Formats: sequence, structure tokens, C-alpha cells
Amino acid sequence: MDFSRYSSNNRGRRRQIRHALICTTTIALLGWLCAAQPARADNPGYDRPGYGFTPVVLGPGDITLEQGLPDWSLTKQDGATSAQYTADSLLRIGLGDSLELQLGSSPWNALRQTGNDGVARYRGHGDSSLGLKLALPSSATSFSWGLLASVEFTDGAQAFRSDRRQYLFGAQFNLQVNERNGLGLYLQDVRNGGLNNTTLALGDNYSLSRTLALYVETVALHAPDQGNGTLAGAGLTWMINPRVQLDAGFDHRLGGVAPRWQSNLGVSIYFGR
Repeated sequence: MDFSRYSSNNRGRRRQIRHALICTTTIALLGWLCAAQPARADNPGYDRPGYGFTPVVLGPGDITLEQGLPDWSLTKQDGATSAQYTADSLLRIGLGDSLELQLGSSPWNALRQTGNDGVARYRGHGDSSLGLKLALPSSATSFSWGLLASVEFTDGAQAFRSDRRQYLFGAQFNLQVNERNGLGLYLQDVRNGGLNNTTLALGDNYSLSRTLALYVETVALHAPDQGNGTLAGAGLTWMINPRVQLDAGFDHRLGGVAPRWQSNLGVSIYFGR
């Protein structure tokens, strides 16, 4: 593995760490302030955690911030090991007419790669993305579905930048089986340089109480230049109040080409009026 095209310095690393700490502290303060405010009852839910998204959009002018604190992944391939921490940020803005604007980025990333050439470490921000979500009509209150389209730009730091723009198209289908149990199906296609990388995810969400929920998921991945892979995982979400949700969970590779481990730790805050 060739690490020669990457460079870093301690001053830049310290500055990035300070920025990450400031970001995390700001989000925690926002969460505390939201917890002290009266909440609307029409929070449509969050796109975190796990694969897929909620097929319901925010009301006009409403805003949601979803933040990794951070998320983590471990990949082993061709004798090399990569461990990455990512503070993913997603800002959702309700537009009305069943539409929602999404602005995404990862302002802080830390990557450690181990290979035949030794150990290399990098830090920096990731690519930004712009997306639009559409909630589709349904005649059944137990069924909801939606579409998501986004473009990811190549504006990240060198170690975390995609070679070219990526275009994502996703479809989410949710079925509320009963008061406690909901099923989800997520289909995704990401086009990058003429290649289509596809994802199929099945999820089951079970409410343990009014504020605590358990989810499990199985995921099938396909990349034309790498092959197929499968994952399975589980996690918990905790609604501190109708405005603030915490999440924690993991995914583990079952077979094929996929991250050995993935974990999520994050917070989502609803700024409805």
C-alpha cells in the first residue's frame, strides 16, 4: 500500500482535534437546550442510525441535526488494515410539498492504516453532499415510503476525498406491523465513474418502551470492482425527549467484501417550531 501521497503535521492535527471538540461540545449544549424546551408532537423521526432513512419528511422550515460522535469502521483487505473514525454530520431542512433538503459532511475524520509499508495516520474533513428526499403518498397508515437522491462532491481532504463525484439514489419502504414492531426495506444505488455500487438492507425496529427501541439489520453489498459482501448488526435508540435522540449500535461482516466491524454512536436533535 502506497502512503506517499498523504502528508500531515502536528499543528494541523491539534487544530482539527480542537474543532472536533468544539463541534461535539456545541451539539451537547444544543441538546441540553432542546431538552429544556417544549416539544412538538409531530417530529417525523431521524435518518440515524443504521442503513436507510425515515421515509417521512420534516415540516416546512423545520430543521434536524444528526451527528456522529463519532462512528467507527474497521476494514481488512489484501493484508492491510484500516480503522476510521468519522464525525458524520447531516442537516435536514423541511421544504414543504413532501420535500426535504439534506446537507451532509464529515468535518472530522481520523484514519489509521497498517500495511506492508508500516503504519500511516491521517486526519481531515470528508466530502460534502447535497440531497433531496421525497415522501411518497400512501393509502395505508401502516405503510410509508420515500425516495432520496444526492450528490457527493470531491471537496474533502486528500486522504478522505472520493476520486470523482458520486450520485446516490435510494428508496425506503416501512411497514408498521403493530404498535411496537416496524419493518423496513432499503434499496440504494451509488454511481461512481460508470460503476454502480448497490446496497440492500432489511431492518426490524422494536419499541421496548416509549423512549427506548431496539433495531436489528442485515445488509447485502455489491461493488463491481470488488465483489459481494454481507453484514448484520443491532443497536439501541433512546429518545431523551421528543426533540433529542441518542443512538448506539454495531454491524459485523458475515462474509465477502465488507467492513469487518462498524459501530455508530450519535445524537439527533429536532428543531421544530
